[in-house]
Amino acid sequence: MLYDAVHLYPGQSRKALTADGWLKLTSKVLNGHKVPLNLKTDGSVGASATKPFPKNAPLKIDGVAAMPFLGHHYFNAAGVPVFDLSVSSDLLIAKKLDAIAAPASADPGPDGTGAVAWLQLGDAGGSKGVSYVYRVLTAGGNSHGCTKAGDDSTSYTTMYWFYG
Repeated sequence: MLYDAVHLYPGQSRKALTADGWLKLTSKVLNGHKVPLNLKTDGSVGASATKPFPKNAPLKIDGVAAMPFLGHHYFNAAGVPVFDLSVSSDLLIAKKLDAIAAPASADPGPDGTGAVAWLQLGDAGGSKGVSYVYRVLTAGGNSHGCTKAGDDSTSYTTMYWFYG
């Protein structure tokens, strides 16, 4: 699920966060809110394969102005990342252009696996209205590691910044 947090950026509105509050927002969402996915009901990890997303609705976090629903992020059948900004009818079918490790001070997530890398993604072809997205301020998301066959799922939150 993707939500619009621009109004929370320091100085953007009367509902804006402090600079420190902004930097801690991904951790606050990750550690203080249920994962906005329809999880599998059979005891295995991850989201439902047939209906992964709950109803499109704003994200409400205690002490923070509601963040309007923006769209969905998923991987298509070929494993390519897709950002469907359905509210604006924009679409990014992405490929990785660059990556840097998340800062050592980044929130390692509820499982303590560490924060995933910060990324620059670009158009892989077929996009509409968006050419680039940056993934920054990550919290959690690194793999638990592969010790046996099976599925793995790790919670994370991040800021995605989209550019036309």
